[in-house]
Amino acid sequence: MKHVLPIIVIAQFLCTSLWFAGNAVLGDMAAELNLASAFLGNITSAVQLGFISGTLIFAIFTIADKFSPSNVFLSSAILASVFNIAISLKGLTGIQILFLRFGTGFFLAGIYPVGMKIASDYFQKGLGKSLGLLVGALVLGTAFPHLVRSISDELPWRIVLYTTSTLSVIGGLMIWILVPNGPFRKPSQTFDFTVFFKIFQVRSFRTAALGYFGHMWELYAFWAFLPVFIQYFGKLHGQELNISFISFAIIGLGGLSCAMGGYLSEKFHPGQIAKFALAISGICCFLSPLILSQPYSVVFLLFLMIWGLSVTADSPMFSTLVAQNSPEMNRGTALTIVNSIGFGISVLSIQLLNFLNFMVPNRFLFLVLGLGPVFGLFYFVKEKLK
Repeated sequence: MKHVLPIIVIAQFLCTSLWFAGNAVLGDMAAELNLASAFLGNITSAVQLGFISGTLIFAIFTIADKFSPSNVFLSSAILASVFNIAISLKGLTGIQILFLRFGTGFFLAGIYPVGMKIASDYFQKGLGKSLGLLVGALVLGTAFPHLVRSISDELPWRIVLYTTSTLSVIGGLMIWILVPNGPFRKPSQTFDFTVFFKIFQVRSFRTAALGYFGHMWELYAFWAFLPVFIQYFGKLHGQELNISFISFAIIGLGGLSCAMGGYLSEKFHPGQIAKFALAISGICCFLSPLILSQPYSVVFLLFLMIWGLSVTADSPMFSTLVAQNSPEMNRGTALTIVNSIGFGISVLSIQLLNFLNFMVPNRFLFLVLGLGPVFGLFYFVKEKLK
């Protein structure tokens, strides 16, 4: 039993390294294939849209509750890795690349929420800590391609794709071999197409979900455009910054805050931790123009560290609240549904930033992300969740 959580965490990290693999190699890939400058937002949105589609299918057909989660995890890890490595093929068009990233995102739906489902099948007590470590693994996995690219800068960009696809298969096999169905798993006996609508009738579930949606408006747009943010500061103040490594470090710090939040949830209510983190990251959104305007790189990096820590710390807390306020037999489906809607919201914010990137000065780009924390706090603070 003790070995289960570390295995799930490591496997989650290895598999979710696929998420931003395309972003990490975008500069070199765009130069080789003559892709448009707006491709950053499009390639990120393609993964998100794939994830949304996948989670909708998984939710409607209650895949994570009907079938063995370990089998679902392995199958998804292998298929996602195939779509990811296919980007290394030569002569691809922009449309083909977007399709492949969509496919990767589709099968990530069988990794991230299913990993949380597996954890909830093993751990009823200490679920906040478990999900904190799991979401932390997702965050580190998301950051990892930037690290690979920063240390393999002189090597072909396809190395990042080979590496992340291999890691995904290894992660899937770890779950399949070492993590059988959990003791608290209650499989659904029949497909129930009404689950998608029924769970939102539960007020406490709906409140947790609304807080999560505000968080998701900010999170992935911040991650996707973080390199743009760093590059703009460097150009504005004439400083040479290692964009790939800084992006990895700032995103990766979020993994630490997820784990810290998970441990703190054993002493404090997850809702309190979520509200605090959401407030801090919202303040960072509104302070971003001032920080970009000042010339000191130390201040800039410290600010990004605070933002990187706070922008993710609430994620496992919201997932914990969603899981705790979901019917046991539909917990996997509930987590999947909330992820699906949340990532749909992230597509909207990413595309909005993609549009604003050519319309407003970059120093004001992240102001619009503050709307998410404001929305989440507005609905979340009114309720007391168990």
